[in-house]
Amino acid sequence: MSSNLSDLIDKVAIVTGAGRGIGKAIALGLAEAGAAVVVAARTAQDIEKTASEIKRQGGKSLAIPTDVRLSEQVNNLIDGTVKEFNRVDILVNNAGGSFNVATMKMSEGGWDAIIRENLKSVFLCSQSAARVMIQQKRGAIVNIASVAGIDAYVFNAAYGAAKAGIMHLTKTMAVDLARHNIRVNAIAPGYIATEGMLQLFGAHPEAVKQIPLARLGRPEDIVGGVIYLASDASLYVTGETLVIDGGLTIKPSLSV
Repeated sequence: MSSNLSDLIDKVAIVTGAGRGIGKAIALGLAEAGAAVVVAARTAQDIEKTASEIKRQGGKSLAIPTDVRLSEQVNNLIDGTVKEFNRVDILVNNAGGSFNVATMKMSEGGWDAIIRENLKSVFLCSQSAARVMIQQKRGAIVNIASVAGIDAYVFNAAYGAAKAGIMHLTKTMAVDLARHNIRVNAIAPGYIATEGMLQLFGAHPEAVKQIPLARLGRPEDIVGGVIYLASDASLYVTGETLVIDGGLTIKPSLSV
């Protein structure tokens, strides 16, 4: 074990949805902690930029364009990682997306698309990576869920259901994989200042008042939690969801 429990030196990590926002911040943070990082997303240009930035900072990185909704491409991502770096120590399932729509206006196709992109993708990536981790007898999977899966999420019921599903899948896989020394945990970010969230809060600026820390989160605010759950600092932690939301989901009692 490293003298610095948060070191990821000689570890190999995969980050999905790593072309921008939270995923890019996570990829850069894992590289700074010492990991070789494979970055994946559908848009090759975005992940090439992330990989180039890691390399400029002295790290190791490989960009593999991947649609995480498709099992064939997911398996190619895992196989490509093993071919380049011989192992998979960390998987961060960050890829996902949403759009705002009221429950009664959501189409069947819209529902299916959100569930597929946010929940099915986590299952596919985790299952494929776990096959390698089982052979290694070690690994860490970190799933990016959301506070949308904790409280009612009126902007998109499918997204909230998918993120709640991720938290349940996290617990189930943690139990399934524990005997192989593979830990599975999740992070539930609150309102993070990504492009879509900035648009939402631009239309509803008063919503910031719901957050006790009185600001939107930054993508970088999620990085420390990922490093903790991916590193030896959390060797006795599995099946948990770490909420990083500036206090948003706290239900305060009446002030006196």
